Amino acid sequence: MTSLAQGSQASTKSRSEVDKNLDRGFIWTTRVFAIGIAAILVWISIQVALQAFPAIQQFGAGFLVNTDWNPVTSEYGVLPQVYGTLVSSFIGLLISVPLGVGAAILLSEDFLPAGIRLVIVFMVELLAAIPSVVYGVWGLFVLVPVVTNIGRGLNAGLGFIPLFGTTPTGPNMMVAGIILAIMTLPIITAISRDALNSVPPSLRQAALGLGATRWETILQVLVPAAFSGIVSAIMLALGRAMGETMAVTMLIGNSNTISPSLFSPANTISSLLANQFAEASGLQVGALMYAALVLFFLTLIVNILAEIIVQRVKRI
Repeated sequence: MTSLAQGSQASTKSRSEVDKNLDRGFIWTTRVFAIGIAAILVWISIQVALQAFPAIQQFGAGFLVNTDWNPVTSEYGVLPQVYGTLVSSFIGLLISVPLGVGAAILLSEDFLPAGIRLVIVFMVELLAAIPSVVYGVWGLFVLVPVVTNIGRGLNAGLGFIPLFGTTPTGPNMMVAGIILAIMTLPIITAISRDALNSVPPSLRQAALGLGATRWETILQVLVPAAFSGIVSAIMLALGRAMGETMAVTMLIGNSNTISPSLFSPANTISSLLANQFAEASGLQVGALMYAALVLFFLTLIVNILAEIIVQRVKRI
């Protein structure tokens, strides 16, 4: 009996050492992967910066505020593209955030039978699988005519308002914003739904036990508890919208101008790169890489702000 007990203790001790070694190996492996991801990010940024250095050296910070983009005269400025990138993304989120969070609440609560919820979840996730070029083609043949008719009506009645001061004639900022809303909707819905589902059931039960109604429980307990996840979903969708290329290139009009009207053609940094990089040479390549570097830092700022917001929400 004594020998069996000693053998059991030795076996337990040896297994414990193996487990510890496996844990250490897993920790170091994940560290290597994390460092590798950071190294890839730094490597990409360095390579882009090196390619952009001639333009950085020649134009400096004036590149960010100049509105001219003329390869013939070697005059380059990215302000209209930055404006188009930010405004189109903001329009997309203005539409997709309430729809996505509302859909997440609908799908995480028992408002619908389980079978219908499953079908809706599948359809929402299917939106993320559609290629962006398909969204662009659909937007050209379906969305552009609809928005054009609506825009003409708004311009006729409310043309004195700068937002509606242009009569739409084709692809424009509003069409690009709507297509971005459709493309970012699955991201916001899926991540927000997971955040709501991860809220402990005890919070819901406690709120209902204190006399709160169903909607009071959802809006005042569940949504605040899942707020960090919802913010993460919104910021991830914003990064997706800012970097979208093909669909926006087909639908925004590709005009290097700044206009307050929602129905004016515009441009984004991604569209600029897609349209001109294949035929660029000389200083124009450096200017395009400079624009890519600006887009890189814009998305980096978005992710930093998202992390700050999430951390502050977690402390509350």
